[in-house]
Amino acid sequence: MASQDWFDKDFYAVLGVSKDASEAELKKTYRKLARQYHPDSNPGDAAAESKFKEISEAYSVLSDKEQRAEYDQVRAMGSGARFTAGGPGGQGGFEDVFGGMFGGGQGGGGQRVRFGQGGGGGAGGFEDILGGMFGGGGFGQNTGGFRGFGGPTKGRDVTATTTLDFATAIAGDTVKLAQGNGRQVNVRIPAGVADGQKIRLRGRGEPSPDGGDAGDLVVTVTVRKHPVFERDGLNLRIDVPVTFVEAALGATIEVPTLGGPTVKLRVAPGTPSGRVLRVKGRGVTTKNGTGDLLATVQVAVPSHLSDKAREALDALAAALPDEDPREDLLAKARG
Repeated sequence: MASQDWFDKDFYAVLGVSKDASEAELKKTYRKLARQYHPDSNPGDAAAESKFKEISEAYSVLSDKEQRAEYDQVRAMGSGARFTAGGPGGQGGFEDVFGGMFGGGQGGGGQRVRFGQGGGGGAGGFEDILGGMFGGGGFGQNTGGFRGFGGPTKGRDVTATTTLDFATAIAGDTVKLAQGNGRQVNVRIPAGVADGQKIRLRGRGEPSPDGGDAGDLVVTVTVRKHPVFERDGLNLRIDVPVTFVEAALGATIEVPTLGGPTVKLRVAPGTPSGRVLRVKGRGVTTKNGTGDLLATVQVAVPSHLSDKAREALDALAAALPDEDPREDLLAKARG
């Protein structure tokens, strides 16, 4: 920040605190304002971004004991002062203000402070003098003293989307994404990523405008549906049809798993539709654990019967107890 700004800007007013505010009060106020005006909380709002820089600039100076003391001295010394172009007999010029600080006289008398261009080992340059006054650092450096706004600014985040097959999302993979500049970036998709989940890649976003950390690449994942399996947290669900005879008499059936061999399940005699059979450890594996495969039994009713099969069913119906399986349901519905 240029020294002229220290004359012009009231950092206490920017933060809304008194000149004798404690460090704790400064920090509390700054954090509240920073959350309110941070660019991430106000995307595309130029006014909020400008306000955020103002409060960061103010806090950067006032939170540093030495810079705060120097700022208070400069403000007290330079109340009403301006860096005006000096001239013959002119008063209040740039050299006059700083000449008084360094023991020089005003006008043409006494020792004058020259603000020549430093370089090549030369001393007494403009940046050397102000650097000594305000804790070092030239105007071109982002030190938080002259041009800084509470430290270097993080680059903006970049967003992207990718669509994955169901099996790929469960197993994890590395995919290539094209950035806006035409370059491709490899993105590691962790095993068990869910539909709509966001993956943040640190430092893969836009570069910082002032030497800070780069922004992040935020990838939103869309997962295609599977024709057989459905995800339920860390579990996988599947509907398994069984015949009436298998459900009534019991049977051992084969059930597919995602990306692996089939498993055998025992269907107990008298198993109704909707009963869930569990296969341990054949669900989704993530850093938070591994789920199970949940197989829901669905009794398949034949759509076509031969005369012989119909006669057999009629004989079965006659042999079964005369009971209504909906009796209990009707009773509960009546209250």
